Amino acid sequence: MEKVVVGIGEGKIAREGQVLISYALGSCVGICLYDRISKIAGMAHIILPESNSAVHKSNPYKFADEGIRALINEMEKQGALRRRLTAKIAGGAKMFSTKGVQWEIGYVNVETVKKVLLQERVPILAEDTGKNYGRTIQFYAHNGKLEVRTVRHEVVEL
Repeated sequence: MEKVVVGIGEGKIAREGQVLISYALGSCVGICLYDRISKIAGMAHIILPESNSAVHKSNPYKFADEGIRALINEMEKQGALRRRLTAKIAGGAKMFSTKGVQWEIGYVNVETVKKVLLQERVPILAEDTGKNYGRTIQFYAHNGKLEVRTVRHEVVEL
């Protein structure tokens, strides 16, 4: 199986015979979109919730709001249909102690991802989010399975 690595602030597409991998999701969120008929998979590794407060906005995949929409558009160009897309998400950990939920970037990232997916009418089938540890994810284009790996926990299959 060919591995396609999705780095921080990147979005990539995979087809049957490929697996998308993103390493070290802490407060970042991995958004995995899938069209089960065309077997087109997409993954974005977002860092921040929204682009409106950012100074440098040239990379849409850094942000949940723009990154999800960019990934959907790219998948449609490759032959996926928006009405068939489903989502699985992972990450959004609380990596540091904070004084309030508004400062917990992982939590805010997850909530923004959910809001944008709802706006785009993409149902979330599964998630492994929150807690206080990082994750590495693998998303398989042939069947839409998401594997979530962590250091001190068992592999989770979504």
